[in-house]
Amino acid sequence: MSTALLTDRYELTMIDAALRDGTAGRPCVFELFARRLPGGRRFGVVAGTGRLLQELRDFRFGDDELRFLRDHAVVSPETVAYLESYRFTGSIRGYREGELYFPGSPILTIEGTFAEAVVLETLALSILNHDSAVATAAARMSIAAGDRPLAEMGSRRAGERSAVAAARAAYIAGFGATSNLEAGRTWGIPTMGTAAHSFTLLHDTEALAFRSQVDALGVETTLLIDTYDIREGVATAIRVAGTGLGGVRIDSGDLPTVAAAVRTQLDELGATGTKITVTSDLDEFAIAALAASPVDSYGVGTSVVTGSGSPTAGMVYKLVARQDAAGGWVAVAKASADKGSKGGRKAAFRTLSRGTATSELIALSDGFEQVETAADHPDARPLQVTFVDEGETDASFEGPGGVALARAHHAVVREELPITGLALSRSDPALPTVYEEA
Repeated sequence: MSTALLTDRYELTMIDAALRDGTAGRPCVFELFARRLPGGRRFGVVAGTGRLLQELRDFRFGDDELRFLRDHAVVSPETVAYLESYRFTGSIRGYREGELYFPGSPILTIEGTFAEAVVLETLALSILNHDSAVATAAARMSIAAGDRPLAEMGSRRAGERSAVAAARAAYIAGFGATSNLEAGRTWGIPTMGTAAHSFTLLHDTEALAFRSQVDALGVETTLLIDTYDIREGVATAIRVAGTGLGGVRIDSGDLPTVAAAVRTQLDELGATGTKITVTSDLDEFAIAALAASPVDSYGVGTSVVTGSGSPTAGMVYKLVARQDAAGGWVAVAKASADKGSKGGRKAAFRTLSRGTATSELIALSDGFEQVETAADHPDARPLQVTFVDEGETDASFEGPGGVALARAHHAVVREELPITGLALSRSDPALPTVYEEA
């Protein structure tokens, strides 16, 4: 299925005008970055790159797409003819999925002609803005949870396709499972789920519902104990399943108080190994508040799939360098108030001191060839890798394998954050962004 019309009209009208005036073929460098971190957060997490690469493979204007453009006079016949053979033949470099980013980080650098690169703006931003917002929220929840497992269960609070993307982003940033089966099939994420309140309400008694679930799923299942009275629910669960019951789930009430009471009751009944899972509109702050409670795992829905109050990462896609009419390279940048940016092609490094990150170092260059390399900064970690080279995509970043790599990478790089970067309170970014003229 083509992704070519997952874009804004002005992408194509710009190409139309550029083809007319002869600038469409000018080599250009576009950059995707965030001017600031939303919500006073201390870091962001890159997510969505692997999805973008797969969508780029399907960015083709087929008969149906071209017919729509002709029928609605979106662009001229000449531009329709150009789009008929559109293929991205440029290069894309950037931060790996799971990497941390900060204000000004060159998350993606897209190089190609103006016409073939400008048209990717909306697709790239729609994917990375959503996925990075979810991943950043998920990382904060993972930090708050510590060693306790997290499961994503927010599909019913998102669009049907964005729910799958959100599950993927949350998994990259530290969640261990999802309730969404399509996310499991498409991205190789472990899935989980047992029963809702409706299953208990279906049966004449709570005991009959619990017996049915145990018979179907085994004694290691998790029983939802708060459909009626929680204390009675715990007693019924152990009476039906025995002291070897795998777990109980609490989905309502004052969670710290309820969890403590449930733990005490389970222990008194001899179910000392039965684990407690809590759900009920959790976010990173609620999870942090449960740190001292006898909770074994968390299920998070609405908050994670909506970015926990910051549903977009606020990234932008800007032209930062181009060739002029004479073939020379020119750094360009928008100078609007509060929306200014740094022109020029960039190389990014994370400076480290004894394994702890100290800054986001960005080297600037007017030219097409980047001067700065890892050899220029032996005490820093290079942040950019090549995703697409002359139109050829590196498939290792795609599919379930790419998700696994991103998850592993995130776990490593998060350990580089200074301790202040792990705090949940609003503050400045954990690392300063330092620009260096190449």
